[in-house]
This record gives sequence, structure tokens and C-alpha cells, in this order.
Amino acid sequence: MIKYCFDTSGISNPIETMPEDIHISLWDAFCGQLHGASVAVTKEVHDEMCHIPGTVGSVILACKAAMIFEVGDDAWDWPTYVNHAVRMQGAYKVHISEFIGGSKKTIGLNDLSIIALAKTLGKPVVSMEDFVPENAGSIKRRIPNICKAEGVPHFSFNTFLRNEKMSF
Repeated sequence: MIKYCFDTSGISNPIETMPEDIHISLWDAFCGQLHGASVAVTKEVHDEMCHIPGTVGSVILACKAAMIFEVGDDAWDWPTYVNHAVRMQGAYKVHISEFIGGSKKTIGLNDLSIIALAKTLGKPVVSMEDFVPENAGSIKRRIPNICKAEGVPHFSFNTFLRNEKMSF
């Protein structure tokens, strides 16, 4: 049963600071979440996740079919997802990297896709991005900013662990 939508940073950043060769039980438990089909992603985010190394990366690849919510698959409400994604692209166009010259300082379309998926499924987004102050005239936005604007809960990896009652 899907419980979370993960951005790549929700996995890649924790692996950098808590490597799986040191924090074995943590990553074994996390892989159990993947095998348990509790994590949803878009194809674009999964493509990014395929670059995560080690056992976690291998499990991400092995669980691809359970993780990816494909447009056109009648097992879920993909038309609502498409509507959210298109609407958000218009609403946040001035903040989207691909539309403003490729700035790495703001959100990208992949970020928007995971928020649209989470909104459609009614699930939180897990990422390691921080909310940025929305100063007048600033284009910079991150996943937590858009989640807040869209009424989608945003969790850090530690909040995810606490929510799942995982401690090591």
C-alpha cells in the first residue's frame, strides 16, 4: 500500500550522510519499505534514482514496477495527476528551472511531477530539500515551498523514519 512519494533527494542525501555499509539495519529496513510497495514515484524521478549506488540502488531497480505510477495505467487516477501537473506548470512557471534558463537554484519539472503525484494520491512527499523564504521578486522555490502552497505534506527522511517508527 502506497504511503509516501519520494523525491530522489529523500534517499540520495541520507545515503551520503549515513552510508549503507555503516548503517546496514537502517537501509535494510528502508529496502523493506520498497519491497512492501509503500513508495510511489514518477518515471522521471525513478530515472534519477537509478543512479543511487549499492544495495539501495539495486532494490530501487528491482522494485521499479511497484514504485512507478505510469500515465495511462488505469490502476490509478492518472488523469487527475496530469491535470495537477499541467496546472502546476502554469502556476509556478516563473519558478521552474527548465522555463527560466536552467537555474539550479529553484525547482525543476521532476520536482513538480512528484508533488503532483503526491497531491493525486493524497500522500506526503519525502525530500531533503529545505523551505526557502519567499522574498518578493525571488524566483527560488523548493519542494517544501510548492508542497505548502499545494496543501501536500512534506517530510524529511528523519520524519519518514519517525512516522514509520524506525529507530536504529
